[in-house]
Amino acid sequence: MTKAIMIAATHSGAGKTTIVCATLGALKNRGLETRAFKCGPDYIDPMFHQEITGTPSRNLDLFFTDEATTRSLFLRDSAAADAVVVEGVMGLYDGFDFRSNVGSSYHMAKTLNLPVVLIVNARGMGRSALALVRGFMAMDTDRLIAGVILNCVHKGLYERIKTLLEKEARIKVFGYLPVFPEGGLESRYLGLKLPHEIADLRERANAAALKIAETVDFDALLAAAREIPFSGANPDGRRLAPSVFEKPRARVAVAKDDAFCFYYHDNLRALQEAGAELVYFSPLKDSALPEDVDGVLLGGGYPELHARTLSENRSMRAAIKAAFDAGTPFLAECGGFMYLHDAIVTKDGERFETVGAIHGECRDAGRLVRFGYVELREKRPAFLPADAPAIRGHEFHYFDSDANGSDCVTTKPATGKNWDAGYVDERRWLGFAHLCYLSNPAFPKAFVDKCVQRREERTHG
Repeated sequence: MTKAIMIAATHSGAGKTTIVCATLGALKNRGLETRAFKCGPDYIDPMFHQEITGTPSRNLDLFFTDEATTRSLFLRDSAAADAVVVEGVMGLYDGFDFRSNVGSSYHMAKTLNLPVVLIVNARGMGRSALALVRGFMAMDTDRLIAGVILNCVHKGLYERIKTLLEKEARIKVFGYLPVFPEGGLESRYLGLKLPHEIADLRERANAAALKIAETVDFDALLAAAREIPFSGANPDGRRLAPSVFEKPRARVAVAKDDAFCFYYHDNLRALQEAGAELVYFSPLKDSALPEDVDGVLLGGGYPELHARTLSENRSMRAAIKAAFDAGTPFLAECGGFMYLHDAIVTKDGERFETVGAIHGECRDAGRLVRFGYVELREKRPAFLPADAPAIRGHEFHYFDSDANGSDCVTTKPATGKNWDAGYVDERRWLGFAHLCYLSNPAFPKAFVDKCVQRREERTHG
């Protein structure tokens, strides 16, 4: 029987990821097969989850997929686990806008029928913690909050706040995590450092797991978790079908290294289910594309942090440019899109030549550019049927281009603001947006179909 729970927080920066990673480690130390999910579009938190559990962590996002599909994704990837932890995003009730809970961690917990453990950073608090928790409980119309974990408090203060909350708010307090530098995770931008950038990550993770096992009542936590029976049938009556192809129809080269590491696992799985064999390569280290490939996927990441190495790898740049010019289908998102430009200009003004398939430069804007959820519609049908709904995605980038393209109408659903962007034709979809392929399943199939067409061209001349 799988036990599942959501760990959410009162606000961003309350310590969700540290507590989630510590919890995952503690559950594994109990001998439980553990899986993790992340609410929202973030790529980095799932990398930390995977480091702890040893298995991929999946994104769940109610802007990207509807409730039924989201439940199906959750059930499919939870079935082999003893314990499942879903990490929330932002504050518990923070969704697409201020008008409702839609798209929030709370909305996800309700969709998946999960109890919520609320992280309260009580540093500098006393009785105010009661007011905070009562406020969150007052908005909990579906009674999903199962209890609280206090963060950044010492044992003496914890005991007093615990007594206060359990007596006056009548809420279970599962435990606390004190401040201890040897178990913390540092920040970069608005996210976290990548796992490999923390030299002693395993030591930190182990320390956090051991500490939280001492200070949180895991027997009570597991007792509060929801039991998920898997009968082989989906409660929505919906199944996410595996590939219908007996063998791959085309080979797709996928950039995967320190510069290009932002991929939704479900996007890669969607390509495989459409008939693609994924072949990984490194634009940083390899000298050429893999042999016999019919398409190229350049995902997001931090190419600006590796601009010198990418630029100095001239043979790889030339190989990608040659494939691009020869009509090989390409998907490029954010960092991959930047790499296809003539150059990347770093914050200190250094200019590094890149692939040169897009004539323009990408420069540090000194701020987040066009940040948030987006919907994209092609001006001329290429990857999507003319009557198809928009494909959905997310933008999060500090660099901008002087050649952003204009083949899609991009709209921010929260405000209705729109602009032209991207390069889309019969073989290419290139732009800053990170796409969720499952928001429009025609998209991955169309890309693989184009790769099959390219294979036939190469095979038959």
